[in-house]
Amino acid sequence: MAQTKTLKKKRANNFVPSSLIAAFVLPSVICLLIMYLYPVCRTVLMSFFETGSVTAPMSDWSFAGLGKYFDIFGAPAFRLGMTHMIQIWFFGGILTLAIALLFAVILTSGIKGKKFFRAAIYLPNVISAVALATMWIQFVFQQDYGLLNSFLRWITGNSAAGTNWMSTGMKFWSMLFAFIFGAVGYYMLIFMSGIEKIPQDIYEAATIDGASKVQQAFKITFPLLKGVTKTNLTFWTVNTATFYLWSKMFSPIDSEAATMVPVIYLYDIVFGSKGNAARDAGAGAAVGVVLALIILAVYFIMNKLIKDDDLEY
Repeated sequence: MAQTKTLKKKRANNFVPSSLIAAFVLPSVICLLIMYLYPVCRTVLMSFFETGSVTAPMSDWSFAGLGKYFDIFGAPAFRLGMTHMIQIWFFGGILTLAIALLFAVILTSGIKGKKFFRAAIYLPNVISAVALATMWIQFVFQQDYGLLNSFLRWITGNSAAGTNWMSTGMKFWSMLFAFIFGAVGYYMLIFMSGIEKIPQDIYEAATIDGASKVQQAFKITFPLLKGVTKTNLTFWTVNTATFYLWSKMFSPIDSEAATMVPVIYLYDIVFGSKGNAARDAGAGAAVGVVLALIILAVYFIMNKLIKDDDLEY
């Protein structure tokens, strides 16, 4: 009886009034509604209306139906931007995730200097993207004294003028390569966290059975990284859809066809661009909705195609 009374007394002392819980939760709910849910709903609604300004009151909007979606898909700049986005997602994704996975496997294999190499590979993510892009443009891709052309001259022994890596035909791929360099370390850490969760008993059993490190990687590590791979693919899709800063750094004065991506197109039609003062916030909202749907589609497709493995956890 005494023990029962003690338990009841403890429960009474631990009881938190629902009004107090609501008082703590309410500010977060209000912030979520005002800063997230309302802008999302307004953007989706705006994509079906004709309006020149993002801040224009709804009374000034005129209904356009699906007209804004037809307008953006009919615009050559948007189609070019979508093409570039797909190329960044596919080619850049293959290189970035493959290199990140390779580094993760090597660094978790027990090599010496793991902490140093991990920090060195991740370092570009600590540096400002503006500073990193400037470094590539001014010190690596520069035609006359850039590191890349200087290295190629040293290898070939040819002192002729180097390749113009910032020309119209090369700028997109130069930008993509620089972006991959800065992104590898981030995805490497995610892969490493997944590898470190795999029980070491599995590797010990495989070693006893005579499996080499390469066989262990293909038979154990890669199959047990399905969930982590799905996470990295989702993050890569988000980064690809919101690819803005690098494009703006490689074309700082005006938007160029070589660096055009959907977010740059969105910015130009919402806030105007050089030689085109016309603004269309409704079309910009439609671009945002399309990009959000692409991210959701990739996420659900990844969930269907890649199933998590219980052993990974």
